Amino acid sequence: MSQEESFVSHLVELRDRLIKSLILVLILFGGCFYFSGEIMKFLSQPLYQSLPPGTRPIFTDQAGAFFTLTKVAFLTALLLALPWVLYQAWAFVAPGLYEHEKKFAVPLIFSSVFFLVVGISFAYFFVLPAAYKFFYSFASSTGADVMQDLQKYWDFTLAIFFGFGLTFEVPVVEMLLVKLGMVTTQQLREARRYVVVGAFVVAAVLTPPDVLSQFMLAVPLCLLYELGIIMAGFVKARSKAPDEPAEPATDVAKDKDPSV
Repeated sequence: MSQEESFVSHLVELRDRLIKSLILVLILFGGCFYFSGEIMKFLSQPLYQSLPPGTRPIFTDQAGAFFTLTKVAFLTALLLALPWVLYQAWAFVAPGLYEHEKKFAVPLIFSSVFFLVVGISFAYFFVLPAAYKFFYSFASSTGADVMQDLQKYWDFTLAIFFGFGLTFEVPVVEMLLVKLGMVTTQQLREARRYVVVGAFVVAAVLTPPDVLSQFMLAVPLCLLYELGIIMAGFVKARSKAPDEPAEPATDVAKDKDPSV
């Protein structure tokens, strides 16, 4: 087979796998849109639990409910279809990978999905309730009535989900950097003090300005960083190429012996 024919066959395969992914997303979107009201009620629980007694959220324009439910349904369908989409991507690139590269790619894909779901779940169960209780404690102190637009709530929730989903990918980023040879696990260990400071800076930006919410993000980020160091070392060893030299020993011995 010539190079041109091979290139065309790869394009055809890519098109087929994109179509398969899109079909599942559309099917799931139809089902999610049918239940979009129930999904929105579930996602709005942190808001309902924080609202003053006897109040309910509202929509401030006629089309707000339709567009909000459509976005909720689409993003839910996309999240549910993510394993299938990643499988199609894996099936497309896997034939061109070496065996040691496959050993790295598989845990990378699974861990990416896992930490994304964990980050979103953490934001939903812990961060959003704390954030809205903080907001409404200030609003109630003014004596004013609080009216929450569900469309604005969803925009805020989506930003929180996106931010926490990305920040919880810290271990995946560490694994990728170590595998690509850009850093070593020892360098990651030496950067701990800077990571702790950076975690609190990120927490101060992404969470409401209260100490509890900032600790709720900063502490997990520090723990995830430590977990990433362990996972990076494990995956690096398991996915090493046959002719790849072993990573130099850590500096633990150097710290014990000043003459080294």
